[in-house]
Amino acid sequence: MQPPAVLTDHHFKVAVPGLDIGMFHECTGLEMEFEVFQWPEGGNAEFIHQLPGRMRYPPLSLSRGLTDQAALQTWFWSTRQEPQLKEVSIELKTADGQVARSWTFADAFPVRWRGPRIAAAASGMAIESLDIVHSGLKMG
Repeated sequence: MQPPAVLTDHHFKVAVPGLDIGMFHECTGLEMEFEVFQWPEGGNAEFIHQLPGRMRYPPLSLSRGLTDQAALQTWFWSTRQEPQLKEVSIELKTADGQVARSWTFADAFPVRWRGPRIAAAASGMAIESLDIVHSGLKMG
């Protein structure tokens, strides 16, 4: 039996139906956790039942170098006019461009766009970010 391959995280694509958003260099918020309900045992003061509650999902936060395309801002502004819940997919790709893993999030929409920090003395890359909320990771 072959051991599982360890995947690198330096190459991923974000796909939103109807929008060409493209590649990003950083994504945070690929998380899920259960709320935990604690229920003390009656008559036994030393025991507490731990029970799974609702699933919680933090917002996804995507960052990339600023491009000449305004797709992130366009999606953000269209949400203000008419909220459009989208299915967002994140694909982790191998060095040869094959999809190694993917995650799909239901009912997603942007809640925050951040443009680049503008400083005359800076020589780094201009970065833009988008925060997206969703109703959960879809199993597929």
